[in-house]
Amino acid sequence: MTNESNQRAAELKKMTLCASCAGIQRNWRRAPGHAELVQQSSRKAVRSDADGGSHTVTLTSYRCDACGTRWEYENDKTNQEAGWSVVGQ
Repeated sequence: MTNESNQRAAELKKMTLCASCAGIQRNWRRAPGHAELVQQSSRKAVRSDADGGSHTVTLTSYRCDACGTRWEYENDKTNQEAGWSVVGQ
């Protein structure tokens, strides 16, 4: 791991998630969030296909009103492992 990766991992370990955030299934498309997640913004991103092409996905940012955790949801219909990921606090 790079130094930057180690710092990021240490930062994420320090975060305290509320019970609702802790229950979110990460990296699984179509997994539900919870009622206290407030949508912040959306953006488009380009992802590479296995066949060398590319496609556009939507990334939506959320913030939990209960614990302040920042989440990102990747809506990529071609990747079952896209979905929720913690991006900070």
